[in-house]
Amino acid sequence: MAADLSTRLREHLRFIYPEQDVEQLTLTLLNTMGLTAETEGPLPHQNHWDQSDILLITYGDTLQQEGEKPLRTLHRFLTGRLANTVTDVHILPFFPYTSDDGFSITDYLAVNESLGEWDDVEAIASEFKLMSDLVINHMSSRSRWFDNFRKRVDPGKDYFFEADPKTDISRVVRPRTSPLLVPVNTEDGERHVWCTFSEDQVDLNFRNPQVLVEFVNIIRHYMERGVRIFRLDAVAFLWKEIGTPCIHLDQTHEIIKLLRLLIEHRDSSAVIITETNVPNRENLTYFGNANQAHVIYNFSLPPLLVHTLLTGNCRHLKTWMMSMPPAQNGTAYLNFIASHDGIGLRPADGYLNEDEKFAMVNAIQRFGGQLTMRRLEDGSDSPYEMNISLFDALKGTIDGKPDQWQLQRFLCAHTIMLALEGIPAFYIHSLFATENDYDRAKHTGRARSINRRQWQVDTLETLLENPYSHHAKAFTELSRLMQLRRRQPAFHPNATQFTMHLGLNLFGFWRQSMSRAQSIFSVSNITNETQILSLADLNLVSTDTWKDLISGKQYDEHYEQIELQPYQSVWLSNLG
Repeated sequence: MAADLSTRLREHLRFIYPEQDVEQLTLTLLNTMGLTAETEGPLPHQNHWDQSDILLITYGDTLQQEGEKPLRTLHRFLTGRLANTVTDVHILPFFPYTSDDGFSITDYLAVNESLGEWDDVEAIASEFKLMSDLVINHMSSRSRWFDNFRKRVDPGKDYFFEADPKTDISRVVRPRTSPLLVPVNTEDGERHVWCTFSEDQVDLNFRNPQVLVEFVNIIRHYMERGVRIFRLDAVAFLWKEIGTPCIHLDQTHEIIKLLRLLIEHRDSSAVIITETNVPNRENLTYFGNANQAHVIYNFSLPPLLVHTLLTGNCRHLKTWMMSMPPAQNGTAYLNFIASHDGIGLRPADGYLNEDEKFAMVNAIQRFGGQLTMRRLEDGSDSPYEMNISLFDALKGTIDGKPDQWQLQRFLCAHTIMLALEGIPAFYIHSLFATENDYDRAKHTGRARSINRRQWQVDTLETLLENPYSHHAKAFTELSRLMQLRRRQPAFHPNATQFTMHLGLNLFGFWRQSMSRAQSIFSVSNITNETQILSLADLNLVSTDTWKDLISGKQYDEHYEQIELQPYQSVWLSNLG
């Protein structure tokens, strides 16, 4: 017989807080979440998604209309242009903040007035599965909690992580080059706070169990407002232990297990996604034993797919694909190739060597991209991510020279992503093939702003209505591909996937529906030259009729050859 909820909570709490009164803390967490010890949880290994799920990633103010709050503009665009394609919406932090475009929050329980109000959030949540960031690692240095930290009063007095500046922090894994320890004047004198990302983003102290209670209260509030998917931002850095790398520590994993336990007992359909932009092997640990994240980002996909399309060689992408374990039922990968952040380079570790990374970075810079750096253990700096719009990242090949295949290369990338095992996620600017925004990057002084354009929705609508604009061409074809995907059982996020060996110029894999009724062979020419695909190499079942879902062409002879144009893809299915 399974242990009741309070027993399971106590087990996690004893591990995290061995010196605390876990009996009282268990009761506090249950009360905070509105649960009892007898509350029943979900059945294990239940998939909360299928092939129809497609996620959109957007800032709350990416789309703007004069005289209208941006969240209302976004809602109108979602229900108009995207009603038949997108099912899930990730609105990046929509709370009051002081820096980092929302990731330095001052008040977790309020909506940024410039975006709208909670009613606007709830309206979107009523029609789409809403994903919200839980910015759990750090908070703004100008928040009420941090003001109280300075004053040495509660709530906030012991909410932030401190360290002695004489401490050896050389082993700490850093995603930035800014100082890790920042001096702060308080009523008790100078103290040094831990800032993983920036001086304005002060790390929270989860050694204090009251911080955990505060976040459980925040989670309940979000759930009451309609949030069903929680993105645990920068969660890998959550627990600090002096003398360690301070990333992926056991207490961090235990806190994720505890939060999942509470969240899914409150709502059995709710989902946790961990945001851990790290090498692939480290990233996979956040599945746990199907008891941590329901979904993890496929962070290795963006740099490896971009490298594949720039070089016309899929060797590294195939190696990665073959190394990926199938996600258990109840867990899934989130596939994306662009986001509000840059294209991370650490997740390519173990696949691309330094020379290959350098060549890719060089090409990206020639296409107008910029770099964000991180501080290494020896004190040197290394490229952390490439900052560029995906459309411009694919404007040419590895030599850094633009060519005529930019749109085709861009569409090929998304066609591959849509067919892969997992849930596809589109950054809103990919839907429109948005170019680099140099003015915004110059204005903010931040490299990441190059891929964070803000559109006047009337201007965007005009471009989308112009059949000759690349924006309209990309949006129309991507919308068509999304609708195609949603009808294919073989594209269920947990359907079988096998990598195919078709040489280095053709990237192919086979998907089979969970009922085994449908098979789809996804094959893409990832070069700027025509390639020949022999159907005999696919070993098609001769008694089935095969059709390319993308072009609509049927193939009756299983030994035919298909001439694939540069960056052309086929989805060969036995069910049309």
